[in-house]
Amino acid sequence: MTTRKLHLDPAHLQRLLREMLRIRRFEAKCVELYQAQKIRGFLHLYDGEEPIAVGVMQALQPQDAVVATYREHGHALARGIGMDVLFAEMLGKQEGCSRGRGGSMHLFDAESRFYGGNAIVGGGLPLAAGIAMADQRLGRNAVTVCFFGEGAVGEGAFHETMNLAELWKLPVLFVCENNLYAMGVPLADAESETDIWRKAQAYRMPAEAVAAIDPIEVEAAAQRAVEHVRSGAGPYFLECRTYRFRAHSMFDTQAYRERGEIDDWKQRDPIERLRHWLVDNQRLSADELTRIDLEIAAEIEVAVAFAEAGTLEPVSELERFVLMDQVPQELAR
Repeated sequence: MTTRKLHLDPAHLQRLLREMLRIRRFEAKCVELYQAQKIRGFLHLYDGEEPIAVGVMQALQPQDAVVATYREHGHALARGIGMDVLFAEMLGKQEGCSRGRGGSMHLFDAESRFYGGNAIVGGGLPLAAGIAMADQRLGRNAVTVCFFGEGAVGEGAFHETMNLAELWKLPVLFVCENNLYAMGVPLADAESETDIWRKAQAYRMPAEAVAAIDPIEVEAAAQRAVEHVRSGAGPYFLECRTYRFRAHSMFDTQAYRERGEIDDWKQRDPIERLRHWLVDNQRLSADELTRIDLEIAAEIEVAVAFAEAGTLEPVSELERFVLMDQVPQELAR
């Protein structure tokens, strides 16, 4: 594993591992709740892609904004949104971060400037540009990070946003989570140029690719990118090359890829790589690993209990929040 001196502090490395494990365990619990029909609708899981959310979030500050995709549980957790309100949201309870109205695909949290959860492929790109433009004009020293999959680069919104972001020097970090298959089409069958970062370069935007099986590499790249953006030099583009271990969604039969391919990628599981590296280099003991696992299990147990004890929105309130003057002040920031 390649490392940089800046990131070799054992406490920081353990934090990266813990955050990735929290996401992985959270997603596993989501599968259980979905199979028990407590989570309804669509469910898109992040297994295998954890280094991206965890690595990028290390480079952000509280005033920064995050725009995610419908595969956003990992981003929300890494941004610091509590497991309890996330589970409550996914169970449709009023105690959720969006009062149960968003569910799995539309997580939102004003306090952490987490603006979705967007169900439309590429739909978050112009939203991120708008948020960044507002911050720019209001003189805020804020960066907007926009996550999206490689399937979004075929959308017109992608190209329009790239062009305007660079033209207007908007403070946006674009993070393409390239997991090779979008919703189920191999990248080479969908794009004539499979190096996604080159598409951003076509708009004269600084861009690079990073192997996203290592959170340390992702964090280092994100730090470089955020420093560029925050300096006022305009947007930056990161292509994070990754792989999702699970299906696109719970309804996906995965007929487009072989089981052996998935198994090969699991041999490079980013969590196991970092776990073994920490143990082999005596930065984490077996007892400490056990403690971390137990703490995460306890956190999930408490969070699920909170969500299941939550309240469903009464029918009488279904028309609330439709108009702006009905939105509570704490949600309107």
